[in-house]
Amino acid sequence: MVEFGVVMEPSPRYTARLAAEIEAMGFDALLCPDTQCLSGDPYGQLSLAAASTSRLHLSTGVTNPVTRDASVTASAFATLQLESGGRARCAIGRGDSSAAHIGRRNAKTAELRTYVEQVRAYLAGAEVDRDGTASRMRWLPPGTIPPVPIDIACTGPATIRMAVDVADRVSFAVGAAPERIAWALDVARARLAETGRDRSSLRIGAFVNLVCDDSERRAINLGRMIAGMVAHFAGMKDSPVDHLPPQLKDLAVQMKSGYDMARHAQNDGQHLGGVTDEFVDWFSICGPPAKCEERLGALLDMGLDHVYILGGSPVAEPHGERQAAMIAQSRVFAETVMPRLRR
Repeated sequence: MVEFGVVMEPSPRYTARLAAEIEAMGFDALLCPDTQCLSGDPYGQLSLAAASTSRLHLSTGVTNPVTRDASVTASAFATLQLESGGRARCAIGRGDSSAAHIGRRNAKTAELRTYVEQVRAYLAGAEVDRDGTASRMRWLPPGTIPPVPIDIACTGPATIRMAVDVADRVSFAVGAAPERIAWALDVARARLAETGRDRSSLRIGAFVNLVCDDSERRAINLGRMIAGMVAHFAGMKDSPVDHLPPQLKDLAVQMKSGYDMARHAQNDGQHLGGVTDEFVDWFSICGPPAKCEERLGALLDMGLDHVYILGGSPVAEPHGERQAAMIAQSRVFAETVMPRLRR
């Protein structure tokens, strides 16, 4: 059955309550970004969410190899796995705002792969060679916890291929345009064919920028920030752009030097002037329930196993109220669209 998750920045005194609402609305997973300068710590907040829920999968959305050592990440996830009764997932990517806001570059694909392998080894109770030092988590005997699924967020072709090789779950961050999802699936399937890995051993899904609202105008306005943010992922420094469709390529090139990282995930970023209504409508799913059902249903028909909703909030601040308003905005989707797309 297809899984539906929602991405929400962790916010102290809000996350646990909102996690209970998310579970009651029927979502399967909560993902909290690990971006220390823009939101609260995800691991403590996810542990609190574990106590307020009973079935919701709990994940970063995403963490990265830049700001936390692999042993620190593994210890955090082992703790969350124990606290949640086996509901933890490690969603991880190359790093973006978390690295940029401390003057660091994001990880390269090869670095991400090494990091994932180290995290998985630590979680299994194995010994990890850290530059000649034998390292392991002594407090966690092998077999103590169920395996924590590794979910790799990926945008470019090299990272998609790597994720298909080593992840338990692959989640595209390529926008919600059918052409982009089809392209990413083609890259993943080609890699599966090359390696001989069984498709049934891998869950493949996508982060989908989606705002469901009876007013299409309001939905597009609320979706503009998310559309600009995900377009920026395609235009990160050193990222290839030749494979991008014309609707995205020009904007991605602009994002390489013109993305307003100081206003990342905010509605007033200077780069948003170049994110037109037409682009938002193509690159996102924004509009009334019937439109959202049709557009998202078409993506699921392509073969996605899960979708993580990147929504919009009508409230800019304070931080906790912004998250609460985003979850309230998601209720229309949860009640009118999501049940009809369960398969």
